[in-house]
Amino acid sequence: MSANTTSSPFTNQSLWPLPAPLASWGSEAPQWPGPSASSAPLPEYLVDAWQRTVLFLETLRERGNEQEKITSSPLATVLIYDHEIILSGRSLERPINFSLSRIIPPEGTIIDPAKRPVVIVDPRAGQGPGIGGFKSVSEIGEAFEHGHAVYFIGFAAQPEPGQTFLDVVEGQVKFFEHVVARHPDAPKPLAIGNCQAGYQTLLVAVQRPDLFGVGMVAGSPMSYWQGVHGKNPMRYAGGMLGGSWLTELVSDLSGGKFDGTWLILNFDTLNLGNWLWSKQYEVYADVDSDQQRYLGFEKWWGDFIQLNGSEIQYLVDEMFIGDRLTRNELRGNDGTVFDLRNITSPILVLTSEGDNISPPPQTLGWILDLYKDVDELRAEGRTIVYCVNPTVGHLAIFVSAKVGGKEDEEMIRLVDVIELLPPGLYEMVITPTSEEEVKAGKLPWNTSFELRTFDNLRAYGRNTPEDDKAFAAVRRLSEINHSLYRTFLRPFVQTLSTPQLSDFILKSNPLRLSYTFFADGNPLMKPVAKLAEEARANRRPASETNPYLVLQKHVSDQINATLSAIGDARDKLIEQSFFNFYGNPVVQGLLGLNDGEPVRQLPPVSPEKREQRKRQAEAVTARISVGGYDEALVRSVLYVALAHHRFNDRTLLALNELGRSLTHLNLDKYKELVGAQFDVLMLDPAHDQAINALPELVSDAAARENLIKDTIEIVGANGVLTGPEEQRLDHVAQVLKVADEPDTAEQTKPVPALTGKASAKVTDGTRKAITTSTPVAE
Repeated sequence: MSANTTSSPFTNQSLWPLPAPLASWGSEAPQWPGPSASSAPLPEYLVDAWQRTVLFLETLRERGNEQEKITSSPLATVLIYDHEIILSGRSLERPINFSLSRIIPPEGTIIDPAKRPVVIVDPRAGQGPGIGGFKSVSEIGEAFEHGHAVYFIGFAAQPEPGQTFLDVVEGQVKFFEHVVARHPDAPKPLAIGNCQAGYQTLLVAVQRPDLFGVGMVAGSPMSYWQGVHGKNPMRYAGGMLGGSWLTELVSDLSGGKFDGTWLILNFDTLNLGNWLWSKQYEVYADVDSDQQRYLGFEKWWGDFIQLNGSEIQYLVDEMFIGDRLTRNELRGNDGTVFDLRNITSPILVLTSEGDNISPPPQTLGWILDLYKDVDELRAEGRTIVYCVNPTVGHLAIFVSAKVGGKEDEEMIRLVDVIELLPPGLYEMVITPTSEEEVKAGKLPWNTSFELRTFDNLRAYGRNTPEDDKAFAAVRRLSEINHSLYRTFLRPFVQTLSTPQLSDFILKSNPLRLSYTFFADGNPLMKPVAKLAEEARANRRPASETNPYLVLQKHVSDQINATLSAIGDARDKLIEQSFFNFYGNPVVQGLLGLNDGEPVRQLPPVSPEKREQRKRQAEAVTARISVGGYDEALVRSVLYVALAHHRFNDRTLLALNELGRSLTHLNLDKYKELVGAQFDVLMLDPAHDQAINALPELVSDAAARENLIKDTIEIVGANGVLTGPEEQRLDHVAQVLKVADEPDTAEQTKPVPALTGKASAKVTDGTRKAITTSTPVAE
């Protein structure tokens, strides 16, 4: 080896078989400085490392103090908006620890009283409330941006004595009644339920569908057994623990309470690399710039709450392990069945392929659980829209400013047209606008609602019958073990539980200790504040090219990769063990699962419902030749707009403004008109029956010409008509015998960016929807 060359101490060494992430360590690691190199980089790095260590400890100290402060307040929240409680759940017949608050608009915010209110329901899944509005670019921020009044359903850290999950559902009915009563002249609310609050909000909508305009669920699992092999390990947890008995054991030892930190630990342990290393290392490495971001998030992440043992037990038994929600096996306190098919308002689902807590098979699989196909969905008059982010993780669905400025922005901006969509299944596709268009005043996003089939949902992953049978075996074993625990062990465990033991278990939780250990209550942390002050005053960060700093980053990457590899190996082992045991025919037979017996079936349709569908189908056929100009125009617009099997946002906004111009129809009647004409179009794949009947609806030659012009005006709100759209328009003109069809290039012009506001003009001979707007303020 030459005098000028040195090698890493790890180069060409293989002391033992290394995990794949470490295989390239030796060849990629930066070299240590050789004998002839300057010794300056080492002192520079050591000073920087010491200062970063002190500042990192100071960050942990502040985090611990903030955690102790926020958890000591029963009504703490991380909301950045001022708010006032207008209805407390403690005042209800069955008291609950939830409350309804009005979010006070920031100064300068203009609220349009004609717009529907937005109700944000926060998830109660381990942390305190406020995640839907702890940033300006958030669900609350976007709602204010578009002029909506905003309400927030949050909760206290401690549950009310005897409070159950069903009590919460029924209590929230009262909250929505209160919101609707405050806005009698506005459309029904947009309800947004994040994570656990998503399925909880839909259960509220089942009980009172008349209280909802649109229901949006973000990252909310509802089909709990579903998933993809090798990708969704959390669904195996119940089986690997032998069922839900351990949940009740923990609650019994804690005096009937369940510490939410156990739920957070479940989340943390999914990603060992992030939990054990990179989450903290990133703050240590960039402590000068990353401290406030970290503390802001940890303020919510460390706001631990508790649930009643009966609440978490219900969720685990009936939903997570039992998977009873979409089997129509859940009942309210009054005995009524929770059937999601009874929700009449459109349902909007936001999910992500990067979400390993609530993956698309669980957030979208419920649709396949409840309906045979899209035709049945339409026959029920139901509208479901889903939007899939390709990458973000579970928390980013509610926390990320990118999601807030894209998906949340578009969903709130277009909530009225979502309610106008005809029954069916749609994917909301959001694509960026070009820089030139943005400079010209258009919005940053183009949004379309594309018609989908159930095969599109199955493409995200779906259990095989054998998979479902393995999960059914888990449910059976869980019921047996839970019964054995309640019969033989629970009485003894409850005698052991004391307030002192409960307090010890709570405080000794490893996740809680990771906060409290670094707080001021620990005498070892007393010197940290002064040392941190000195470190900031004399800060000497190492240069980016310092070889020791480069080595530090490399070592960190290898540690993170190794931990992630261990986590992946663990997940594979758990999955294999799960199916090897619960998929074993002998085990299934011992648990009472008969070979050939179907595990999952569609919920039954009552004879009355079948008869109703038959009458509705007959009514659609009879409606082909019924109506006048309004029906003909809507039918023509839908036919031309669906040339690409999708609706674009600007066309829908123009169609919505057409409804505003029809002063003889209210919103509900106009929605019925649009849905009815869509049903007529869907009678045959080519739509011939519906289009050939147009002359019977509009007999006057001048009115027919106006209908063609108005169709161009509305469909062309998105710009010049495409080739397929022009072909369909030509077909309509031929059927109506309109010889001189207007030049679509002259009739349609690129429309400025729409913000949801428009003006509609009506003349005697025609009904025009002319959209006008100004760009959204930055």
